[in-house]
Amino acid sequence: MDDEIQALKKNDTWVLLDVKNAFLHGFLNEEVYMEQPPGYTDPQFPQHANSSLFVYHSSLGTVYLFLYVDDMVITGSNTSMVQTLITRLFKEFSMKDLGDLHYFLSVKVQGNEKGLFLSQTKYALDLLQRVSMIDAKPISTPFVVSQHLSAEGKLFSDPTMFRSLAGALQYLTITRPDLSFSVNFICQFMYAPTEDHSRALKHILRYVKGTPHHGLQLHKQSTRDFLTYSDANWAGCPDTRRSTTGYAIFFGANLVSWSSKKQSIISHSSAEAEYHSLAVVTADIAWIIQLLQDLYVTPLALPKILCDNQSAIFMDVNPVNRPRSKHIAIDYHFVRELVANGTLKVTFIPSYLQLADSLTKRLSFFIF
Repeated sequence: MDDEIQALKKNDTWVLLDVKNAFLHGFLNEEVYMEQPPGYTDPQFPQHANSSLFVYHSSLGTVYLFLYVDDMVITGSNTSMVQTLITRLFKEFSMKDLGDLHYFLSVKVQGNEKGLFLSQTKYALDLLQRVSMIDAKPISTPFVVSQHLSAEGKLFSDPTMFRSLAGALQYLTITRPDLSFSVNFICQFMYAPTEDHSRALKHILRYVKGTPHHGLQLHKQSTRDFLTYSDANWAGCPDTRRSTTGYAIFFGANLVSWSSKKQSIISHSSAEAEYHSLAVVTADIAWIIQLLQDLYVTPLALPKILCDNQSAIFMDVNPVNRPRSKHIAIDYHFVRELVANGTLKVTFIPSYLQLADSLTKRLSFFIF
């Protein structure tokens, strides 16, 4: 498997294909199943339905096929296996070879000496053009640091437009972790946006105007170690006093998952808020590890979470400390058991080195 992973790193074959006749007919005579039909359920995978990612693995290598409607991306650790699959697809379907992967689902894929650079420059510029802000004056931060938005204030005159733009910005966060906190924050007011919320949204768009070429670098030469930064902003919401969870998960040098989200419960202390964040990120790590196993990629080292709250870490390693409130008790047992059985490690990191800090609060700069 190690040889296979190295081959995948060296292989730069990413092929984009298109099925020509996908939408020639408006009506289908065939039955289309959104779930497995009765009598044909796979006994080993009864919940599996129509997949977007297909994986073929053998002793010679692994091939991955990602399908979205009529477009597909193919890559793998063995170039000849990739070509064999493409040849068979062309025999079965009317296909069009679009060449090397360069643009997929509004994401530009650009190869460089490090690996792949993902960006949404055209999507960002189209969004600015849509709201007549293509010539807006750019700014250096996505949020006014001193601004504290709440649900109170004069209602915005066009809430439909606000919701549409906020949703469009959400899609931009696919390659822009620097937008995650600010976009998540304004999306919390979509039910009744105010004029202050509208100004905050325009502030984000002005930041996008100055950073349209920002994106996400994926490194082909990297380790297979998990390193996660977990943070929480205690009682940061002025209306509900709920905390914000922020985390960034690195697989080697690659940022593979990040989040900025208001917690669903009210925490009574900063340690409780931080511990709830640990539970959330632990669940995400477990899901990513399972996904990697499905891709026949195995992490080499114990996943490590970096937290800047000593009390939360103490709760992980101290078997005497038993939280009594129900929601924190569930989080406690979930994380504590993984730490105790050696599946997970939680380590302290000083606040000034906490990368997830920019995913939980307003900062004058982005630290990724």
